[in-house]
Amino acid sequence: IFEIISLSRLPANLWKRPLRSIQSFRQIFCLQRLWRMALATIPYAASPLLTPHCRRKVHSVISCQIDIVKAKQAPESTPSPAKLRIKIAGAWDALMRWSQRKSSYVSTSRRSSEAWAGVRKVVVFGGGSFGTAMGSILALQKSELEVVLLLRDEQLSSDINVKHMNSKYLQGCSLPHNVRATTNVAEAISGAQYAVHAVPVQSSRAFLHGIKDVLPPTTPLLCVSKGLEVTTGSMMSELIPSALGRCQPVVFLSGPSFAKEVLEKQPTGLVAASTDLQLANTVQALLSSPAMRVNTTSDVVGIETCGALKNVLAIGAGIIQGLGLGQNALAAFIVQGCSEIRYLVEAQGGKASTINGLGGIGDICLTCYGSLSRNRSVGVRLGQGEQLQDILASSSQVAEGVATAAVVVLLARRFRVSLPVLTGIAQILEGNISCEEAVNEIMGLPQIQGEA
Repeated sequence: IFEIISLSRLPANLWKRPLRSIQSFRQIFCLQRLWRMALATIPYAASPLLTPHCRRKVHSVISCQIDIVKAKQAPESTPSPAKLRIKIAGAWDALMRWSQRKSSYVSTSRRSSEAWAGVRKVVVFGGGSFGTAMGSILALQKSELEVVLLLRDEQLSSDINVKHMNSKYLQGCSLPHNVRATTNVAEAISGAQYAVHAVPVQSSRAFLHGIKDVLPPTTPLLCVSKGLEVTTGSMMSELIPSALGRCQPVVFLSGPSFAKEVLEKQPTGLVAASTDLQLANTVQALLSSPAMRVNTTSDVVGIETCGALKNVLAIGAGIIQGLGLGQNALAAFIVQGCSEIRYLVEAQGGKASTINGLGGIGDICLTCYGSLSRNRSVGVRLGQGEQLQDILASSSQVAEGVATAAVVVLLARRFRVSLPVLTGIAQILEGNISCEEAVNEIMGLPQIQGEA
């Protein structure tokens, strides 16, 4: 064994580790590899406990060990041990990469169990469509969990408790038995280990200021509100500590996710963004399920900027569809809008690569093309000639892009970034230009040379 360790250059104390310390596939595979190399006659690779893929990986490592033995016995007919050492290192690295992926997959349920340990209650601020959907998803993760929706509407609260359905925002979708609603702030927050913030951005400051004395400073917030505050131009990551007067642990959830499909347990991908990656990983474990995949990132600025401006872009996409300008124009419009969002993300210190993920292109495509998109619907009706005031008055749900568009011009000036598409949408919503005039201005932009 010592000779084999020296050949493969594995840690010399690896074989001394007691069996009780084995806690991962990686350690198990390391020990099994040493045993197999020392006892070449044991048919380890034929074990029924191993998957076919694992057997192939193990066979690859074993064949390298056999080659080394042959090289020592007949060096004139085989490659040198030094070359074979490189070969075995590559095979071993491949096995380790696979074992780490397998370990991560198998440990998901264990991580979820650990994350949920001690969690008895979750409060959801807001009873809109997505707040209700998130509360339901959490309730389904743990049957004994208490999920409380904190609402302002007494009638809606009573309706949810009696019918177990949010008939105002998610008609026809039943809620789990462990979801209830209340209008009592102290009752809702008391004893909650997590809070989901689903209050519209423009109402968030007043709401958070009103509950800051009741909400414990250590309770993590899962923020699903997307947009920019009109009066200050602040993102939620700036608004939350400002309204509470302190730093609160918070994770921002984003990604392509219509509330109705989330509630129906359709496959969905989200991103959990936080400066505290440990908290983001915990939220990942809380939400992950066969129907929910959650990635994590530390790029809060990028995720929030994409989540806010995609609503503005979706209004413009709806306008193009309402005008009947075709799919060519729509695709070109969305691409230009994505470029502008990326410019603004970079100008604010975020990562340009964020727009390539679920919180960027994923969310943008869903909001611009999806028939359930509220912001897109507003744009379609604008393109068809309706007035903005009439559109907003006829809708019970908030289209955050309308308010966010007013801040786009401010951001463009603050960060000195050219945003012709996004500012054009803002001009339409403010009534300064017509939809047709905005399209003509965009088509009149200088054409780019030397770039795709």
